Amino acid sequence: MTNPRRSDAEKDEQDKIRANAEMMIEQLGPASGVDTFGYNRASVEWVEGFIDRQRKTGLSGESTYALVQVLGSFLGECLVRVYGGAWRKQGDAWGVFFDDRNAAFPFAKVNKVFSEGLEGGESVLGFFDAVPAIFDLPSRNKEN
Repeated sequence: MTNPRRSDAEKDEQDKIRANAEMMIEQLGPASGVDTFGYNRASVEWVEGFIDRQRKTGLSGESTYALVQVLGSFLGECLVRVYGGAWRKQGDAWGVFFDDRNAAFPFAKVNKVFSEGLEGGESVLGFFDAVPAIFDLPSRNKEN
């Protein structure tokens, strides 16, 4: 699924996405209380609670944007590692593409959860759990 026409700028953006996801594991993993914090469902569940707690602190728009970038990177990498797919840009939006027509957009989802919250019916865990059913995908990781 690698696009040979992918620009160096897109490759750099993908590298930044992956670096954000790794930073998330390194910095928040130890504080999470999740023994197996990483690219898995238990960690996505913790992230959902983290977002909810952060929303209640009344974050600035700039802080919310920064968290959307890091948490969206992490959520997307969880999708890639658990269900397959690859990061790809469509227009201005980065998504995890499972084929040429099916994609999930983790940055958009994290942004919606920050905007509308669990009480508004938005959930990163529900998003993560729905992906295999929507796209008819098996889990590549038996822990999930």
